[in-house]
Amino acid sequence: MKRVVVIDKDKCRPSKCGNYLCQRICPKNRAGEKCVTVGEDDKPLIDEDICIGCGICVKKCQFDAIKIVNLPEQLREKPIHRFGRNQFVLFRLPYPIPGQVVGLVGSNGLGKTTALMILSGQIKPNLGGSRKIDFSELITLFRGTEVQNYLEKLKDKEIRVSFKPQRVDKIPEKYSGKVSKLLNKTDERGILSGLIARFALEEILDDDIDRISGGELQRVAIAACLAKDADIYYFDEPTSFLDVFQRLEVSKTIREFCQNRSVMVTDHDLATLDFLADRIHVFYGTPGVYGIVSSPYSVRNGINTFLDGYIREDNVRIRPTPIKFESSYVQSTRGGSVLLEFSDIKKTLGDFSLTIKKGELYKQEVLGILGANALGKTTFARILAGEIKQDSGDINRKVKIAYKSQYPRTDFDGTVRELLKSVSDVKTESYKAEVIRPLELEKLLEREVKKLSGGELQRVAIAVALSQESDVYLLDEPSAFLDVEMRLSLASMIRRLVEKRECSAMIVDHDLLFLSRIADRGMVFFGKPGKEGYVEEPMSVEEAFDRFLKEVGVTFRTDKTSGRPRANKLGSKLDREQKDRGKYYMS
Repeated sequence: MKRVVVIDKDKCRPSKCGNYLCQRICPKNRAGEKCVTVGEDDKPLIDEDICIGCGICVKKCQFDAIKIVNLPEQLREKPIHRFGRNQFVLFRLPYPIPGQVVGLVGSNGLGKTTALMILSGQIKPNLGGSRKIDFSELITLFRGTEVQNYLEKLKDKEIRVSFKPQRVDKIPEKYSGKVSKLLNKTDERGILSGLIARFALEEILDDDIDRISGGELQRVAIAACLAKDADIYYFDEPTSFLDVFQRLEVSKTIREFCQNRSVMVTDHDLATLDFLADRIHVFYGTPGVYGIVSSPYSVRNGINTFLDGYIREDNVRIRPTPIKFESSYVQSTRGGSVLLEFSDIKKTLGDFSLTIKKGELYKQEVLGILGANALGKTTFARILAGEIKQDSGDINRKVKIAYKSQYPRTDFDGTVRELLKSVSDVKTESYKAEVIRPLELEKLLEREVKKLSGGELQRVAIAVALSQESDVYLLDEPSAFLDVEMRLSLASMIRRLVEKRECSAMIVDHDLLFLSRIADRGMVFFGKPGKEGYVEEPMSVEEAFDRFLKEVGVTFRTDKTSGRPRANKLGSKLDREQKDRGKYYMS
């Protein structure tokens, strides 16, 4: 294959473009060849062998339904799987390693979930064609590699597999009844009671599965996966909906309960992969068009290769410039002007009480807010945004605050363009450069807000908040549902906006790498989840991370190559040395 052509049939509207505009303007069609034809579903088909990659149909399609991408010259392999003609194609496969945890990292839309489903036997690969293939053909393709032995055992049903799906919110559509009923069905190893205690599931065992929260669903799904007696465990994005405490507890539990068994996990939290994985495969390509799987790396080299953006063995650069983490942002907050002050804040909601001693936000500062779930971070954000009122305490509200809530709303009746037009002038070049392009919203502008996915809606909600003229931008969990590259792009984008607009930002989030890349200072919430939360006052990022990580019981060090905070393996020499010194975060 020289190039891949993908047509998004949901976007394609032949009747509204003058009846197959792509077919009429194609140079090959005009020369008498059948490059663009019409399929049985009345949608266009493009022959990749005839297509010359001129890109005219891509530029002329007003619905952005066509993508034509040239493949790297070094790629000589056959595809592993394709979802249909002019659909996404996956090249290569990662492979499990006995007794180790293999992590998969890469942007959304590059085939990580597809790879897991192939390896777990849920998808039968077609080697890029339309005909059904015999499994032996796939095994032959991997002859002499680590994958061959695994696929042979999978074919002969000699491998037992347990799979935790990505979309845990879909679980209630397949299972009904009590949480305990679902979990008891999976208890093949006799470890269920231990998992219930580790994941704090006791209080929801008698709840209906469709009544529990996203975080609870995630922990139930992970417990159900681990409780099965399997040779290999697949976890597709196990940390979504979880706070840092829960993410690291899940990671520790997976390592403990899967000793001498194989594990493969895909996740967007690099700190979790640092802590959990032994090997890393990098997925690269063009999202939604094609994905390629790299050879396995050590965890450190794999994540650094992903951040650097250069796949050395394939001689391919996957991004224009490397992603670097600054050791700290030199921000002279002590001498800067104070934009917002708060002191002695108290709020009671039912059985929960929140107390915040004092704090301030300086001009051109980004304040990172971290802590476990149910400690009052969102309550504090809503108080600052004016959605609810504190019971006592003082807040200097002489500033205008733009607020993005934890759960973006989907009730807007109209397109993304119409929503953004209601808060800003979307036509200006400066707006496109500051907001539209960094958040990759060009292709969403004509989509209806109500039909957006979780990640798409998150980016639009961030854009709405950042489009407003404000002194302070208050974003609650902006990294949720975003892939690694978008999280890091968002961090850089917010830094630029804060400096250019001479405003400030407050960011509530669970991704420590995201916070370390963006924050000047940190504000840590402590307490007992669901009972009480308290904050003393903001502190340096290093001190905030150090105090928080001590609560979690995990140590971080700074990677010498990329400058990113890197989690130490639990019980490793570095982990023990840092704990002995009382330094949980080494900058």
